[in-house]
Amino acid sequence: MPGRHTKVIVDPAVPGDVAALLRDNRKLLTRIHAGWAPAHRRHRPIVGNAARLATTVTALAAVVYGLALFVAGRYTPFVVIMTGAALLIVSVLLRPRPDAEVERRRVLEREVYDAARHNEGHYVVREQLDDPARSLMTRAQAAIEQVMDSSVHAKGLLDDVRNGVMLPAQEWEIARLLAKLSELRSEHQEVVSEGVTPEVEAVAEPLARALDSSERAVLARVEALERYAGHVADAERAYRARDQIERLSARLPRYEELLAESGADGSAVPELGRLSDDADRLEQALRDSVSSAHEAFRHLNG
Repeated sequence: MPGRHTKVIVDPAVPGDVAALLRDNRKLLTRIHAGWAPAHRRHRPIVGNAARLATTVTALAAVVYGLALFVAGRYTPFVVIMTGAALLIVSVLLRPRPDAEVERRRVLEREVYDAARHNEGHYVVREQLDDPARSLMTRAQAAIEQVMDSSVHAKGLLDDVRNGVMLPAQEWEIARLLAKLSELRSEHQEVVSEGVTPEVEAVAEPLARALDSSERAVLARVEALERYAGHVADAERAYRARDQIERLSARLPRYEELLAESGADGSAVPELGRLSDDADRLEQALRDSVSSAHEAFRHLNG
């Protein structure tokens, strides 16, 4: 699963290598979304290479002819021909070569452009979201990150397989809806900001309510994610506390041995005897927390 808080959210149905290409080129995707396209006529290095080769051949031919003039004792034409050959050779050497880095950038731009066009509607760039939508997207991604980074997830105490499938799907669905909401909200605001008549207002008002209703529905999705993440956080705290208690309990005989050898009063560490009871309580708390997380997961999935 890709790192959270990505600024390009991709439909999980997009192949992994294509999704990675899109995520790694957010700025280029933003330009594409704004209408940019790579030039149709691409640099053709073959033409430049052919011209370079022709010039080189001409220079070599001139050198050969100049040597023939020199052998024939015709020194003035020899100097003229060799000077011309030298100038041709210098022009070849000084001719700027196509920049390999520029060519690689052009190739990448074309690949990203083609991938963006082929998968249009299957990715969302954060720049497509307005401020309220970005805030909701950040909350959703933070909740997902909290779940995926937890020890209880890593240890398989949660349904890690379903997490790995369902959470990216939830992230994508939220991003997709927020992008549509942001676009419609912007268009709506653009129209009403021009000033509306009572007749237009009668139409615009229910449309605004529809936008608000849609935002509340997305908010409900985000809050469901946050509730799930909250249950996972409870399980995480219980898991860590249980682990700490188990590590302390394993050292209990050494503490008791130290007390006996030092002749210290056994009541000097009165909590030692309660370690096993604490461990039992934490084990139950962990089971309860994991059970609550599973229940929240089923509600989220529904």
